[in-house]
Parts: sequence; C-alpha cells; structure tokens
Amino acid sequence: MARFAKGSRALAISDRSGAAFPYREMVQEWTGAWVHISEFEPKQPQLEPHPIGADPQGLQHARPARIEFAVQDILPENPFTTTAASQTLSVSYPSNQINEGTTYVRFQAVKTTVGGVAISTLELSTELNGAINDTVTNIDLDDASQFPAAGFIVIEKINATSGAYENETIQYANKVGNQLQNCTRGTAAPFRGITLANTSAKAHANNAKVFGSYLATAIATTETTGAQPATRTLYNSITVPLVNNAGSTATTGGFQCTIGPVNDRG
Repeated sequence: MARFAKGSRALAISDRSGAAFPYREMVQEWTGAWVHISEFEPKQPQLEPHPIGADPQGLQHARPARIEFAVQDILPENPFTTTAASQTLSVSYPSNQINEGTTYVRFQAVKTTVGGVAISTLELSTELNGAINDTVTNIDLDDASQFPAAGFIVIEKINATSGAYENETIQYANKVGNQLQNCTRGTAAPFRGITLANTSAKAHANNAKVFGSYLATAIATTETTGAQPATRTLYNSITVPLVNNAGSTATTGGFQCTIGPVNDRG
C-alpha cells in the first residue's frame, strides 16, 4: 500500500497568499483551500444562519374557555333604602355595571326588614304549592303576592344522589293571584346584558323552594376628576320596583347582604 512522506522538511505554497510555508503548518479551510495557520479564516456564521420558524400558535395543555354562572356580590352594610308611600327600592351597589344591559337580580342573605318591607319580599322567597312536571306552563306558589307581574323565577332542585344543584329558571308572562301563567320552562334570565346558558326543564316536588327576581335599573352619578376627562360617570346604585308601597323611609338590611343573577347555581 502506498504511503505519503511526512514532509518534515518540505514546503507548501499557500492557496491564499502564494507564499511558501512549512508543509506541516498548513491547514485546510472550509472552502477546501490549503493555507498557512497564520492565514486561516473560519467560516463566517452569517453564511449559515439558524432557521427561524413561525411563532407557536397552540398550547400543549390547552383548556377551553368556559361560561360560568355569575356569582353573588356582597353589598355594603345596610344597602337598602325605602321611601314612605313609594314602590321604589334603592340599593347601594358600587361599580355595578348594571348599565351594560337588561338585568334581573335576586337578593339573598338579607338580615332585617326595611321600611316595613319584609325579608321574604326583598328575597322574593316562597315555595311551590303542588308538584309540577317538566311541561306545565301555569305554576302555583304558596304566596306570589309580592312577585312582579311578569319576570323570572328559579326553582331550587338538588340531586338526591350527587348533591349537585339542578335549578331551573322559568320566565312567566303574567300573574293571577298566586299562580304564574304562560311560563317558558328551562330558560335563563339576562344579567348585565348577557343571557346565560339555558337551564333544563325538570319536574319539581311540592314545597320546592322558589325565588323571584327584580328588574334592576342603574342610577348614574357624575364625578369631577380634576384631570382629563373632566368628569366621569359612576354607577354605584340601582333601583328595583316593589309591588306595594313601603311603610316608611328607612336605610337598613344588615351586613353582607348579597345580590346576583336569578340563578347562581348550575
């Protein structure tokens, strides 16, 4: 087999400069040229830039957005104000966003009567007077006297096995005595201009808990900012209509009363 000499005394001509250099001090560049080590130039990195792919668009562990039931908000202490011989109930409700659209609200955890208006009236709480199936459109209540002439109710139902809430929201078109008539079963009431997912029509037992709701109106006030813009509009209270006049002027209701949508459960 042929062998090459070691070139310990040999010279070589540089492909770059044409000068003679000791053979053993020659190196090959990335272009294939043989040059002296003093002339060697590494390959410019910009000749082989790293590829840049598109920005990633998908998440590895994605979780889709969900539409949750709106929850109750805690009202300030003693939020309710009545005026004698008036059917308008004022409610302190800071930054309420009720101005964003049609809103039916339900009060809970009311602690005291307000101007002669009972807690059961403020909370619009009663019970079914007789069991109903999932198709009836006239619903009898124990006491519907304080319920609005039309609106939304929610019938509370708890699954006996899982303990999960299976409430049904129902819209009624009119009221005669203690009977709600022309009901639309398995619906949902708008809250801040958004209508939540419809509930399902279900059968309900006698004496099931029923809660009504009030159509809320936002009250606007104007505040001077001392900057630009010079003023801003605030929505820190609402009014709801009562069926009957309040007996006196009063501001009370207690501590940690809550307000929220007609149905705050699944």
